[in-house]
Amino acid sequence: MGETKKTRRNPADSTMSLGDHLEELRTRLILAILGLALGAAVSLIFGTHIIRFIERPYISSMAQRIKKTEPPVVEPNSVALVEMLFTNMAAQARSDANAPVLDPNQLEFLRRVCVATLRQWHAEQMPAAAEGIESLPRYARLQTLAPAEAFSAYMKVSFIAGLILTSPWVFYQLWMFVAAGLYEHERRYVRTAVPFSAALFVAGALFFLFVVAPISLKFFLAFGDLISAAPNWTLQRYISFVTVLMLVFGLAFQTPIAIFILNRTGLVSLSALRSARKYVFLVVFIVAAVVTPPDVISQVLLGIPLYALYELGILLAQLANKRAAAKKQQESSSS
Repeated sequence: MGETKKTRRNPADSTMSLGDHLEELRTRLILAILGLALGAAVSLIFGTHIIRFIERPYISSMAQRIKKTEPPVVEPNSVALVEMLFTNMAAQARSDANAPVLDPNQLEFLRRVCVATLRQWHAEQMPAAAEGIESLPRYARLQTLAPAEAFSAYMKVSFIAGLILTSPWVFYQLWMFVAAGLYEHERRYVRTAVPFSAALFVAGALFFLFVVAPISLKFFLAFGDLISAAPNWTLQRYISFVTVLMLVFGLAFQTPIAIFILNRTGLVSLSALRSARKYVFLVVFIVAAVVTPPDVISQVLLGIPLYALYELGILLAQLANKRAAAKKQQESSSS
């Protein structure tokens, strides 16, 4: 007789049917989405601060470009007028025979006093040095070309920030679904992988934001200047560029954990991982070319760390195998 009441199997059970796996997947997805929704709701409150945080690479890159390519700031109009007044006065005094005799030293002293006074007045009237995007001139700031573009960018940033904020919870649900199909002795590797997986995801996202993004943006700005193209970037496209690549780098940084789990569960041997290096190297750069924008800089800056992470995964698996072999030998010798 079958069970009269349907119950969801515990992931610790030794076997699970296809229906139980689908039920487990549904439950884990619901829990992950609820956590993501909560993180996105929190991020909506701090969306402005998050956007300012993401804009940092753009601000630093654009500020350096302006410093190198833009002409120096001109004198205030009032100072320029005073300079012109005294220049014309001296020229008129020299050319007009009926003009009173003016001492050039006194005239120069008076000019310096007036100019210094006006400059001091302008300095006192100017507000304190702006920070963040306000430090850039208005023409150099990120633009919006549609009525809802700023709102769309705000929502997208909040969603991505919510995903990064709740990444430990999301990865916990993901790995627990994977653990449902493993034996008990294999699940301990998954439980160990959860915190490292979340940490690597956040590290990958921040690695792009603080290391890769400034290099890429400086390259794009310099190339635009090379072909005399004005960098009128929009907020929507900049946010899409940054957030998508933050996710890509965050997922790419999962490579060592994935390799470690595959090896420890016996799905892939260490010798197979080593022999596949040349193929992985090719596949890594193909994947980097597909998931990144069509520029060589982003592809290389993703491909090199991704392959290095593959080698790190092999190293971790090798160390774990040596440790397991030493433990097994110690147990056999003691018995």
